[in-house]
Amino acid sequence: MMGLTKSPLIARLSGAVTAEQIVEHLDRDGALILERRVDETTVEHIRDELRPHLEASPTGRDGFTGHQTRRVGAIMARSQTSHRLVLDPALIDAARRLLGSHAAGIQLHLTQLAAIGNGQGNQPLHRDRAVWGGHVPRTVETQFSMVWALTDFTSENGATRVVTGSHRWDDDRRAEPHEILQAEMPAGSVLVYNGSVLHGGGQNDTSEVREGLLLHYTLDWLRQEENQYLSCPPDVAAGFPPELRRLIGYDATFSMGFCSPPGVRGELVSPSTLFR
Repeated sequence: MMGLTKSPLIARLSGAVTAEQIVEHLDRDGALILERRVDETTVEHIRDELRPHLEASPTGRDGFTGHQTRRVGAIMARSQTSHRLVLDPALIDAARRLLGSHAAGIQLHLTQLAAIGNGQGNQPLHRDRAVWGGHVPRTVETQFSMVWALTDFTSENGATRVVTGSHRWDDDRRAEPHEILQAEMPAGSVLVYNGSVLHGGGQNDTSEVREGLLLHYTLDWLRQEENQYLSCPPDVAAGFPPELRRLIGYDATFSMGFCSPPGVRGELVSPSTLFR
């Protein structure tokens, strides 16, 4: 049974949450937390699948990517269990509702594991929509973003910082310290936010590594931040559920996304035909 609780930090929902509730909170605050969305077993399977890749990854090269932070991409190809998170029906429905007024559909934009280690400072606050350089009008919401907690998120170990309501601010307004909240949540929970809200990774003052799984959707006509076709080439995507392939971009809408693969004699076809 769904329970809506008030928090001194960020709005929280638990239980059987509807897409309408999620979008309502995003419209109002720009962010919310869904507590214990998946169970511990699911979380541990994802961590086990990604651990070899995380151990082989270098730390970041600058203050934004984090000198004490390791990042792993191509999550769909490397963690079959994570497909469940990407295909969560209520979240997919909410993403389509939030972004649908400006696009015919949505696509998977970014998949990344971010592991914040001891000594990592605060990431600069930013809006994810900045990846397009400010060329998309603020009247168009660009993203439905999620950070899944694969470990407990605490204020001490680098829980994501969020400025609720900042999706309605002018670009030049800066957040005051008291306006910056932290998404403290147990493993299996997910922070959901839009592409216009200010946020950033937190400072880790503990010996723990804070692991968060970033899974973001965007409008189907925007360039994806992660090149999904190279991260998940056709021979890999062939093993994915059809809905996941469509989200990655192996589909065509109207006149966009068609291809002419070898052996098709020049005919333009949808990439989905590659898997028949």
